Amino acid sequence: MPAAQTVRNAELRADTAAQSVTTAFGGRLFNLPGTHLGAVRAPHPLPRGAGPWHYWWQAHYVDLLVDTGLRSRATLSGKGFSDVDPIRLADVLIRTIRLRNGGRITNNFYDDMAWLALASLRVDSLPGPPRGTKPRHQRLRESLGSALRSAHTQDFGGGLFWDRSRTFKNTPATAPAALFFARGGDRDRAQALIDWLNTVLLDPDTGLYFDGVRMEGTRLLVETPVYTYNQGPVLGALLELGGPANLARATELVQATAAHLVYDDDAGYDDDAPLLRTHGSGDGGLFTGILCRYLAEAAAAPTLDLQTRHLAGTLVTELAERLWKGRATRNNLAVFSADPRRTADESYPAGAGVELSTQLQAWMVLEASVRVARLDTGPAEGEESA
Repeated sequence: MPAAQTVRNAELRADTAAQSVTTAFGGRLFNLPGTHLGAVRAPHPLPRGAGPWHYWWQAHYVDLLVDTGLRSRATLSGKGFSDVDPIRLADVLIRTIRLRNGGRITNNFYDDMAWLALASLRVDSLPGPPRGTKPRHQRLRESLGSALRSAHTQDFGGGLFWDRSRTFKNTPATAPAALFFARGGDRDRAQALIDWLNTVLLDPDTGLYFDGVRMEGTRLLVETPVYTYNQGPVLGALLELGGPANLARATELVQATAAHLVYDDDAGYDDDAPLLRTHGSGDGGLFTGILCRYLAEAAAAPTLDLQTRHLAGTLVTELAERLWKGRATRNNLAVFSADPRRTADESYPAGAGVELSTQLQAWMVLEASVRVARLDTGPAEGEESA
């Protein structure tokens, strides 16, 4: 297939995911005008905003609206809005997150705050006039950045605490905070966080990062689960910081991902491309989408060798292809499986509720695949890093 057609197909798939998610899940918070939030499930029997509050799911929703807005000027429509520019909708979503969070932008979890800090930084990096004399969300980012810096202490030798109880430091908080600091200009702090991860939570056997560390009596106890999403923002920070050591570690991380975070029992397909693992529903429904965001960044990184870039891109495009082929169509909207080895109809039988996290993940993978597809034709005008 010609490269231009491959790109167009990838764009159409990502457009389908964007429209499907915003239509099925997006709408007003408690039906208040001028608000927008993603429902936890669809269909959603409770008013939007009632029930469990997933701050960090909404932060990734912001990031995806930025992806779509940068890639395409097509408008979105859904419950309570129509023909809205994705970037404008991202602004409304950020304001609504604060409203749903009790009028505060900070919360008890530093990883949540790091994800929203990254997303709002991307919004403020876009072309266009600022609000007043400052970028649109500068005060928000300053508040989040202050909270993240307070969680970076020398307890346990460094790293970021996970929550305000300050008993556990982990990769989920430390890695996106490192990326935020690197992009925000505090490179020394970002490098210190990466160095701590490499010293304390890097598994020497696999080249992947463990989950976290806590004190047990007088010694550090490492929690050894390995999740796909933890590798993603570490990879992003390594690429952002650059330098021989960081880039060598980034190369090793892409290779380790392909070796250890893929399905071993994948059958029924003729190709030999590795298929990234996913982590089910709930919070895990987002995990591998986050990894793909930063694998696409690695695929586009001129500082990495061609073999590593190709491997990173292949991991993204193979997962995107499987999710697209396994989709279902309901009420003229696409529904994507939480597991790329199963169809959406198998993951979500007719009448079953569909979780926002899994659909954001699919949208994220499809947006990442657009970026990989464009590598053969050159970047589109206005394209920026993820």
